[in-house]
Amino acid sequence: MSERVSPLYCPYCAGEDLRPHGDQHGTWECRSCTRVFKLTFVGLVVSQ
Repeated sequence: MSERVSPLYCPYCAGEDLRPHGDQHGTWECRSCTRVFKLTFVGLVVSQ
């Protein structure tokens, strides 16, 4: 599984018009609120 999932909405305004931004992986721009944000995977939580 090499394909990544794209975000469905902006975490700031919930707009759905998102585009990749620049050359850096995981960076997105929202055309609704003009914000640029980066998504990263932190890890998994192990329940005890």
